[in-house]
Amino acid sequence: MFLQLDKVSVPMRLVYSLPQALKDNPKDVALAQALTLDTTRPLLGLKGMYGLYGSPQWWASIEQRKMPLLFISGVIQRAYVTGMDNCDENNTIDLLLDDGSIRMEGIYVNNKADIKLFRVGCRVELVCVLDELKRQPALDGSVNYLEIPLEVAVSLDVATPD
Repeated sequence: MFLQLDKVSVPMRLVYSLPQALKDNPKDVALAQALTLDTTRPLLGLKGMYGLYGSPQWWASIEQRKMPLLFISGVIQRAYVTGMDNCDENNTIDLLLDDGSIRMEGIYVNNKADIKLFRVGCRVELVCVLDELKRQPALDGSVNYLEIPLEVAVSLDVATPD
């Protein structure tokens, strides 16, 4: 586990784990790996420099911290629906980060029933692995990464200011 929920000041529930998501949807791994290996699409997909997505080598690269991790924590300011799908459940949140900025994030859960936990005022902790994309560099000249959520936790109660 990457998130250290025992060090957070409010009770939290782990609602998303990438290993569980990949176990539930094994085709996702095959599709991502195929795109990485597809030389006819040199600008689409992951670069694969730390192993193919979901492979033992890829997981080892994460565990050994060869791939950068991004830890994000904040309080939900808004939960809403984005996209063009006819969706009646929230799929996006705006987080007020500890530095005062607002960050838009998708809602990730292994169990759809947990979507209801993403309420205004609840704290969210998440960690993403940054996997390099084939298309380099990013528009600003930096390394172009895909942020892949590894774990997401949400507080069981609305957070109160310290």
